[in-house]
Amino acid sequence: MNEVLEKIQKIGIVPVVVLNDAKDAAPLAKALCDGGLPCAEVTFRTEAAEESIRIMAEQFPQMLVGAGTVLTTEQVDRAVAAGAKFIVSPGLNPKVVKYCIEKGVPVTPGTANPSDVEQAIELGLEVVKFFPAEAAGGLNMIKSMAAPYTNMKFMPTGGINAKNINSYLAFPKILACGGSWMVKGDLVAAGEFDKITELTKEAVMTMLGFELKHIGINCENEEEAEKTAGTFASLFGFEKKSGNSSVFAGSAVEAMKSPYLGAKGHIAVGTNSVDRAVNYLESQGVEFNMDSAKYKDGKLTAIYLKEEVAGFAVHLVQK
Repeated sequence: MNEVLEKIQKIGIVPVVVLNDAKDAAPLAKALCDGGLPCAEVTFRTEAAEESIRIMAEQFPQMLVGAGTVLTTEQVDRAVAAGAKFIVSPGLNPKVVKYCIEKGVPVTPGTANPSDVEQAIELGLEVVKFFPAEAAGGLNMIKSMAAPYTNMKFMPTGGINAKNINSYLAFPKILACGGSWMVKGDLVAAGEFDKITELTKEAVMTMLGFELKHIGINCENEEEAEKTAGTFASLFGFEKKSGNSSVFAGSAVEAMKSPYLGAKGHIAVGTNSVDRAVNYLESQGVEFNMDSAKYKDGKLTAIYLKEEVAGFAVHLVQK
């Protein structure tokens, strides 16, 4: 898959932005980056779009900026010249798609039915937009279409919000979702960029779904581990279950049969997507112990942070 599309997959949510005044581009880009979504699809249907893309791309080089609602090859040229790294269109125009492919620009045209998807396959695409997502049948429609087109991935846009984002992203054929609920036009017009940052953070936390899964306690030996887990089981009625390297009391306490990572033990934090969680936390300056990474079917399922917290090693685990 194209490198830009891989980055979009790791980000998970693509804010769909409509800007009527280029002066709002920089503060909006900052709000999105501060909120944890260094990405934007700037719709090319306003006079300010081209200059807005230029400002975002130049002033926020860490940001992945693309152009949406691109309808012509001339708009492709203008968007790319301004700094757009990807092109999105509401429908599938073979002329625009072929032009982007010739130019080496990632493009995700809109599709709404199997015929559209087959055109995309014929053009050599691996990812398409599904638009308007909710109005065109939502997740059930995508699942139905994905069945015969096993190598195609989708980026649904239209009607995606905080309430349904995770049901979409849980389906493995969905690359990412486009949404505008954190960048509503009235907030931009009113200059409420702090509110946009807040909504963006909420969107990211909703997508990642962090929650404490269990605490691991380092014990000196198996006997101590059995005793420790047994104490929790006796006190609180947890079920004690012994494994190869540890003894669990319920699902929240893990007593290690020999000291493992962390001076005191470890803390496991569950997430809806370890890949996206790593991408987000790295953007916040967090480093990871790559040697600790675990994979299943090519998918990252667990990894430890590089630094301990209060004597505990911390690792992410796939829910």
